Amino acid sequence: MDVAAGLPTMEDKALAVLHANAERLLRNGTAAQQSAAAALLPSIQAELGSRNAVMLSRKAEALAARRASRAAKTASRSTEPETVDGHESA
Repeated sequence: MDVAAGLPTMEDKALAVLHANAERLLRNGTAAQQSAAAALLPSIQAELGSRNAVMLSRKAEALAARRASRAAKTASRSTEPETVDGHESA
């Protein structure tokens, strides 16, 4: 199986290890290892970038949902009549 084809199915940790190994081989490997690492690194980096973009998007959506929830709670509190000892105040 082509390693690049399997990148999308790899666990995050395994992909991170593969990335570190490819970078290490690019610096310190034999000529064949350097060539293979150079060919694979763009695919690894693209997959890491894609995963990072998805993670950032999910975080932004969660933050927006939390802010909307807080805003809704604040708005509902400001429209409720104030009460003192269970009685509405004027």
